[in-house]
Amino acid sequence: SDAVLKGVSLFAFRLFAQYEKNVSSQMKLFELDGKPVADIALPTLGTVTSSGGHFDRKEAFFDFSSFTVPPSVYQVDLSSGHSQLWDKVDAPGIDPAAFEVKQVWYASKDGTRIPMFVFHKKGIALDGKQPALLTGYGGFNVSNTPDFRANRFVWLEHGGVFAVANLRGGGEFGEDWHLAGNLTHKQHVFDDLIACAEHLIQRNYTRPDKLAVMGSSNGGLLMGAFLTQRPDLARVVVSRVGIYDMLRVELDPNGAFNTTEFGSVKDADQFQALYAYSPYHHAVDGTKYPAVFFLAGEKDGRVNPANSRKMTARLQAATGSGFPILLRLSGDSGHGMGTALNERIAQDADVFAFLFDQLAVKP
Repeated sequence: SDAVLKGVSLFAFRLFAQYEKNVSSQMKLFELDGKPVADIALPTLGTVTSSGGHFDRKEAFFDFSSFTVPPSVYQVDLSSGHSQLWDKVDAPGIDPAAFEVKQVWYASKDGTRIPMFVFHKKGIALDGKQPALLTGYGGFNVSNTPDFRANRFVWLEHGGVFAVANLRGGGEFGEDWHLAGNLTHKQHVFDDLIACAEHLIQRNYTRPDKLAVMGSSNGGLLMGAFLTQRPDLARVVVSRVGIYDMLRVELDPNGAFNTTEFGSVKDADQFQALYAYSPYHHAVDGTKYPAVFFLAGEKDGRVNPANSRKMTARLQAATGSGFPILLRLSGDSGHGMGTALNERIAQDADVFAFLFDQLAVKP
């Protein structure tokens, strides 16, 4: 089919297949000889994260979530493919029905069609005056599918627009999509995000002085490339645990593992590509950079936090805008995984305080 097959399980002597099509999960049931049995209905555009069952039972279960559906477990009748809600996580204080999700498509620099989810409160005026928060990743064959994150509702309940771009380099459309943003093709990822921001502005979701962009890890590199290539396009950049000096990253203890994604300075063509977009090497003195908030963990074994210290210092010296360039270092966190709840809350509080302050959002 034209969908990406993500996995197959054997339940009740039938094949329980999970696909991803247009950045949303699909579930299908087949006989062992491949004959279709049923399409398993999902409540909305969203993501199936796991499934479980037994080969000799007539039922199976899967986990589902979306931008507006908290993590939920659905039960499937394997004889008919009928599914029904079995259990769900409560999200007190959040009314999913009050919010609207759209999937839109736009053209990148080379004409490639890129999808994006746009999420906001129903009934807000889309007149270009709303603050918007745009995020993306674009790497390592990772799909940015719809998921439920309660902290986003802090932004949405203040009238903000939230957008998730599905950039090349990810896994949304299979390995060709990944390779189109890999190694010497990495610039495609940055072009896709830039085009996404332009689309939000052209379609009156927001305007440059009300736009913030945010990313983590490989998405932090994305933020660095975005702000050095198009400093005029957004008012605020939030970048977590990112890589910014692309000529030295492979010298770090974990850096060698990234060369299959980013390339190596030992290869002439890859060196040229790395140097062409390396954020640290493209900070220009006197440029009016947006306000930037870097976050890093001193215990990060995945990305050397020196990247964030170094990039912060370079932008503080270079910027001519007068907007703040700040760095938040944490001695109690690393690359994000396993960070304690109190530290995650403290980080989110500081990020939203920075966004609200710089975009004049009244709490």
